[in-house]
Amino acid sequence: MTTTAFITHRDCWLHEMGSFHPECPDRLAAINDRLIAAGLDLYLTFHDAPQATEEQVLRAHEPEYFKQLVDSLPEHGIRHLDPDTAMSPHTLKAALRSAGAGILATDLVMTGEIESAFCAVRPPGHHAERGKAMGFCFLNNVAIAARHALEAHGLERVAIVDFDVHHGNGTEDVFKDDPRAMMVSIFQHPFYPYSGADSKAKHMVNVPVPAGTRGEAFRQIVTDVWIPALRNHNPQMIFISAGFDAHYEDDMGSCGLVEADYVWVTEQIKELALECGHKRIVSILEGGYSLSSLARSVVAHIKSLADL
Repeated sequence: MTTTAFITHRDCWLHEMGSFHPECPDRLAAINDRLIAAGLDLYLTFHDAPQATEEQVLRAHEPEYFKQLVDSLPEHGIRHLDPDTAMSPHTLKAALRSAGAGILATDLVMTGEIESAFCAVRPPGHHAERGKAMGFCFLNNVAIAARHALEAHGLERVAIVDFDVHHGNGTEDVFKDDPRAMMVSIFQHPFYPYSGADSKAKHMVNVPVPAGTRGEAFRQIVTDVWIPALRNHNPQMIFISAGFDAHYEDDMGSCGLVEADYVWVTEQIKELALECGHKRIVSILEGGYSLSSLARSVVAHIKSLADL
């Protein structure tokens, strides 16, 4: 039996922010190619992501903001919402598919059809605040999925694990007043988006790390800080903001993780999910811009999720 789903949609390839932008469709192509080269396609169930509905989106975003996104969509060319974040004619469609992937993954895991899922989607989401697009992100995919688990499936506690090199300021913005969702994260600091180091809420367990941080220090933080906090929260489902830009080959950041670190942290998350009595994990792609290290890291992460 396949225990892990791979969820994506061709619409996610259509979003463009201009030539030479690091958040490009080639990211998904690299993951696809590596997945097939590794033979993993034989062991996963594949699903097309639906579009998230407006109701699902509004669990994490303000109605005025969603309207602004719809109104900002250009008929042709590119429209910048900020210097880093731009919309093209297919952006909203891609963003709704990316959010919909997390929704479908949550449904599949909650019904017991699978134990875990990886959503190969773009645009990413964890910088998108309740009322603001930023950092290549428009809709907060992981927040929308986590709220779906809480509101549509009636869960009482979920956790979000974020190992992207950048702080998930958008995810924190959505959940800072909602203790049902614990967020644990590491991120390079000081670094974009220059937030997270002074979080006050006890269910926001953010650990800023200096440039040059490598796997040994990362593993120590997971062992000493993340796992005790997560164990105490006892989540009924775990979501992963899976950014792979803390890899040493990725010049978007200045950290030094390698594939083995992503495998190790995935194993820790799986063990914790089992310990909490629910082997429910939904992982959603965030950053990762060096195509080779991104593809290798994602495949290593999926192999670990799927016990391969």
